[in-house]
Amino acid sequence: MKTKKQDYSHLSPSQPIGIFDSGVGGLTVAKEIKRLLPHEDLIYFGDTKHLPYGEKSKDAIIEYSTKITNFLLQQNCKAIVIACNTATANALNEVLQSVNGKVPVIDVINPVAEKVAYEIHNNVGVIATKATVNSGLYKKSIRKQNKWIKVDELATPLLVPAIEEGFKNHPITHAIIYNYLSNKKLKNIETLILGCTHYPLLIDEIKQYYGNRVRVIDSPNIVANHLKIILDKYHLLNDNNPKPNYHFYLSDLTKNFEKISKKFFGKTIDLELKVL
Repeated sequence: MKTKKQDYSHLSPSQPIGIFDSGVGGLTVAKEIKRLLPHEDLIYFGDTKHLPYGEKSKDAIIEYSTKITNFLLQQNCKAIVIACNTATANALNEVLQSVNGKVPVIDVINPVAEKVAYEIHNNVGVIATKATVNSGLYKKSIRKQNKWIKVDELATPLLVPAIEEGFKNHPITHAIIYNYLSNKKLKNIETLILGCTHYPLLIDEIKQYYGNRVRVIDSPNIVANHLKIILDKYHLLNDNNPKPNYHFYLSDLTKNFEKISKKFFGKTIDLELKVL
């Protein structure tokens, strides 16, 4: 999709950054943005009513993603971060059309694919939701940059529900991880991309499975750095905000989201129910 030369002179550094995901997964990206850009106001939308996106149709994912994008634009956000691999894989073009060049849009697949393609990686594995794997976007994006890389993608649909139910460091998730990572598709990989923003919540358990044999990519860090570069390029970095505000909208209030968001952002955050 060709885009015209961007002009964001109408935007101000003091405006918030908008971030959305189907649930708690995008908090891994939001946490990295908070760490890397400590003076930015953040507005997060977790579409907990409709999770997991990975089991939904493409049309449904497009509908949810564009509604949330329009809501974040109404909240005066200066950038939109699609902190969801499934939404990126199925609705990126539609989100860009909704935004219509008004603000920068940062997704979670293309910055990771670009970084992997230009570093020394030969056999890359991707674990993700069914909808992300079915889109083939990781393989297409990586091989577009470097056609010599072998990419194997595996759908791992049980991980998101397990995480959303709070089964972290639990025998259930250990069994699911072992079952998926021992799949023959991932047998010869040297690098593993966690192709869902929920999965970094299990990164320690995944690394424990592999030991030092496989490099596990830290996608939230890559995405946060990419956002910083984009905001800096257009002079939109906020460096003068000693008490940033973090506001969280949820389409369904869940205990697990409340627990993880408070762990990442502290107990003073605002959680608000918002059904679009």
